[in-house]
Amino acid sequence: MKATKKQLTEIAKNIKLLILDVDGVLTDGSIILDNEGNEYKSFHVRDGHGIKMLIHAGIQVAIITGRHSKVVERRAHELGITEVYQKCFNKTAAFKELIEKFSVSEKEIAYIGDDIVDAPIMSKIGFPVAVADASAETKEYALIITKNRGGRGAVREVTDIILKSKGIWQRMFDDYFKT
Repeated sequence: MKATKKQLTEIAKNIKLLILDVDGVLTDGSIILDNEGNEYKSFHVRDGHGIKMLIHAGIQVAIITGRHSKVVERRAHELGITEVYQKCFNKTAAFKELIEKFSVSEKEIAYIGDDIVDAPIMSKIGFPVAVADASAETKEYALIITKNRGGRGAVREVTDIILKSKGIWQRMFDDYFKT
């Protein structure tokens, strides 16, 4: 089901928790490894700023990823994301923990994914999102598909939709002009 703008606004205004995958969502999906065992990932700065704005607005943000990486721990810490579930081969278990921890309903959750491992959660929630370069199978479970690719501003698109739907975005924007 793809949503009209009005339907999307109604859904997004009720979001209390945004859950993010990492590789292919917060990054472009590339994993760079060197000969010393170091891992490198590239994150989009506007995605990070959107996440910080959501957190500032009182919306919870969590990460559920299948891989484990110190880089993800560092980036989550920089952004203020305290709920980080790594090495999750079954993302649904972490998803259920988050529902219980934050006392939210599935309809109050947004999830951004890019691959088939994300589809089980996307099939259960109110606001499932696939990034532009997600797998075709994943896109089938999305309410919307971002214009931007993973790691290239897709997360920011979603954070802006949520903030605008809640009537918060303009106030936050205006705050940047205050001296």
